[in-house]
Amino acid sequence: MRKTRFGELDGRSVDAVTLESADAAVTILSFGCVMRDWRVDGPNGSLPMVLGFPDMESYLTASRSHGAIVGRIANRTKDARFDFEGRTWELTPNHGPRKQHHIHGGETGLGRRNWAMEPDSAAEAVTLSYASPDGEEGYPGAVDFTVTYRLDGPMLTCEMRGQPDRPTPVNLASHTYYNLGGGGGVRDHTLFVDGGEVTLLDEESIPTGEIVPVDGTHYDFREPREIEASDPDRKGIDINYVLRPGRDQSTPAAWARCPRTNLLIRVFSDQPGLQIFNAPTMTVSAPGHGGEVYRPYAGLCFEAQHFPDSMHHPDWPSIVVTPEAPYFQRLSMEIAKD
Repeated sequence: MRKTRFGELDGRSVDAVTLESADAAVTILSFGCVMRDWRVDGPNGSLPMVLGFPDMESYLTASRSHGAIVGRIANRTKDARFDFEGRTWELTPNHGPRKQHHIHGGETGLGRRNWAMEPDSAAEAVTLSYASPDGEEGYPGAVDFTVTYRLDGPMLTCEMRGQPDRPTPVNLASHTYYNLGGGGGVRDHTLFVDGGEVTLLDEESIPTGEIVPVDGTHYDFREPREIEASDPDRKGIDINYVLRPGRDQSTPAAWARCPRTNLLIRVFSDQPGLQIFNAPTMTVSAPGHGGEVYRPYAGLCFEAQHFPDSMHHPDWPSIVVTPEAPYFQRLSMEIAKD
């Protein structure tokens, strides 16, 4: 394990911890709990498996939640408000054609805060903590958040916790972009998702409340298939999958494979939903690992979560947590040769 200074934010040091095993090296930042880098050995040396940046300035000016833990409510909340416990709560509007919706916790959210960081070299783990005060980004109540990353061989496990002082909604997600080729695009990746339904979206990417089957659409990955072959018209993927009810959580919720490297990622989740996003319109202004320019389809996100806009759909799995029933999510990712 290695701990270094990565940069500075508001006069405080932003630190980096690198977890190491015989199979991988994963670097985590105190800024936003960002997974900045994940290295494995490829045919021509070390390969980066995630999109990331070499300096703090790039994260502040160019990042699109690259590698961050986002929330308090990840994904979209319609009209940046919700009704809860007899009143309307107004969140920070930061998304949509008129900036009227709320996404990933607001303008700053959890993904742009500088968290306290405690390495545990004996466990090859690091725990990050952040106390979110009552009213931050418009949310009710204070929540003490902790995120723990642990590397065991090729498997990285991320456990997210939130202890509120009163009932409040929480729905976190890891927003890491993966590219198993170490560069280029991900449209040549083969993808499998263990879900046959998605939450339908309107023209502003807000859920309509309908849950529809993937049959006959470019979202159907119940049988593994190449992303490019599934989407020849380049519509892109940015949709929440309803993971198969009753599935065995010891089996992957999704997996992807790159034919250029024969590397495979398996994603294990205890959440009911999984947002798949392949960045169809992303062009990032700052260079990433090795000077790579991140263009459309440069990465593939597996955002394990509850469903987007859940506070407007009470029949969906609840995202309300309480002091007696706090927030918890476990997400594990394994990258290895196929």
